[in-house]
Amino acid sequence: MPQAFRFRWFGLLALVALFVPSAWASEQRPNILIITVDDMSADSLGVYGCPVRDTSPSIDQFAQSALRFHHAHVHVGNCMPGRNIMWSGLFSHVNGVEGFVQNRDPDYPVLCDLAQQAGYFAAIRGKVTHSTPYHPYAWDAVLDKSKDGRSFHNKDPQSYGESTRQGIELARKVDKPFCLLINISDPHKPFYSMGKGGEKFNDPYVPTRVFTADEVAVPGFLFEDDAVRDELALYYSSVRRADDAFRAVMKALEDSGQAGETFVMFLSDHGMPLPFAKTQLYHHSTHTPLMVRWPGVTTPDSIDTDHMVSAIDFVPTLLDVMKHEHPTPDRLHGRSFEPLLRGESQSARDFVILQYNENSGGFRHPMRGIQTREYLYLYNPWSDGKRKFATATTGTATYRQMVKRAANEADIAARLHLFDHRVVEEFYKVSTDPDCLENLHGYTEHRDRINRMRRTLAESLAAINDPAAPLVADVQDLAMRKAYMEKEDARTNARRRARQQRSAARRGKQSSAAKRPMLRDAIRVETPNEVRLGKVCEVVIHHQIPGELGKQKLQVTLKTASTDPKSKENKRIHREILTVSGEGKAVVRFDVPDDVAADAVRVAAFIGEDFQSNLQYFQSAAIPFGEISQ
Repeated sequence: MPQAFRFRWFGLLALVALFVPSAWASEQRPNILIITVDDMSADSLGVYGCPVRDTSPSIDQFAQSALRFHHAHVHVGNCMPGRNIMWSGLFSHVNGVEGFVQNRDPDYPVLCDLAQQAGYFAAIRGKVTHSTPYHPYAWDAVLDKSKDGRSFHNKDPQSYGESTRQGIELARKVDKPFCLLINISDPHKPFYSMGKGGEKFNDPYVPTRVFTADEVAVPGFLFEDDAVRDELALYYSSVRRADDAFRAVMKALEDSGQAGETFVMFLSDHGMPLPFAKTQLYHHSTHTPLMVRWPGVTTPDSIDTDHMVSAIDFVPTLLDVMKHEHPTPDRLHGRSFEPLLRGESQSARDFVILQYNENSGGFRHPMRGIQTREYLYLYNPWSDGKRKFATATTGTATYRQMVKRAANEADIAARLHLFDHRVVEEFYKVSTDPDCLENLHGYTEHRDRINRMRRTLAESLAAINDPAAPLVADVQDLAMRKAYMEKEDARTNARRRARQQRSAARRGKQSSAAKRPMLRDAIRVETPNEVRLGKVCEVVIHHQIPGELGKQKLQVTLKTASTDPKSKENKRIHREILTVSGEGKAVVRFDVPDDVAADAVRVAAFIGEDFQSNLQYFQSAAIPFGEISQ
């Protein structure tokens, strides 16, 4: 039945379907609208128990028509790695985005790929570079500009409604259902009325309510202080502005007439951008206010208090909602919670695995954790009492005040020391201590439970081939922990050195930080003039590796390409990894599939452990497909 006809004659029925489950609605393939907010703790919303009144009237109203999850978690309190877990369905060590590091050669589909394969029009607003492995990625549209070409300001609430309208209209023009990912910037810093240097300014984007310092409540994981209250007032004002943006998005959806046919999911990417929340794995770091409204399926104003769900489950769930087949089972780490949306129960949803690797500056502080409804176990292999944690929240007024007061106050000094240096193992009863203030690790009565959770964590990490799994399995092996951190540091340093060298090359001068020059003639690649579908493509690499570098990985990839220079076609077909040294020749043969959805391929090759720390990179021009010989 055509959409316009359906709404003309059955408008009332569609309205009822928003609130009453029906078999008819559940069989339809809905539009998808995903709305995220940036850096917002779950308990900053009224429906999640916010102690500050009136922070989120629009989101609270939405909750009355939706199913909300009491035990939903993301996997890392950091934006780019967290969002890439969400939209790839893979943990960071597999999707290659462990921090603010792009993966320019992913071998897996992400949300926009899968939505497009399912016949959806896929578009995004905000956090574009953080939501996919690299930028530009192949979204059908990026909704960051007005129709007249003016770039939207990321703190303008009304602009998010305009982006949503654009996405819906573009999908209508191509006669496809839409899959929109609308990423609201607030309450990410800079907060309302705060300039980049921390100075106050006349912010043109005023929230519908501005909070004062005496109105806010200080979270238990922080401390009572005027400077903390001042910063929290700006934060909660930014939460209210995020709510304003949410209202604009939902109005655009309602105005389109497609609300009754649209699956809406709302969440935050992680906790507030203050110490002990963002860039951590504590309860308030990962607890997300997940809400879903699926007209005709979810029960309005309902709460799931029984099941643990997590961001790794988003992709398989959305695939089920889209009625699209999943990638092969071993390609996704999560599982669909679609049955929970239908009011059913699922077994073995009792814990969430947590993962942290590095911050935006590239500093490695790996942490692993497991949380149940009641308890949280954390393992910090980097903690040695000397290494200092590097994170974005050290730039906040709250952290600076913590440092200032720690000089004279023992209790705050202890909190500062924990923040800066952590301890190897932490264990909290989050059901009664959500602020994670009392580490129960040394308590005899919790020993058996800690051992069980640590064992479950080790087994879960081993199942996904996390390199940290052996460390969790044997936390007493100091030598293994030291070797692991030395390897982590080496990766970081190599990546930073390569970045410095490339930056220096762009500036036309040598980097003083570089320990050795980038290689120029280590590899020379011979590619064919054309390739044929269903045939073998042969690539010859001549290598000359300096003796002091010993054995090196040579990574060769066959990708899709296009003879159209404006095309962004660039997806991996095959990759081969060889080990080479000194002078020699390597021959790589790729079996070209007979169903490649492109008119050409290209060859890429690099020397090094990973792309970010490569010593030399090569990429060919597009190699067109030739006629298949008879």
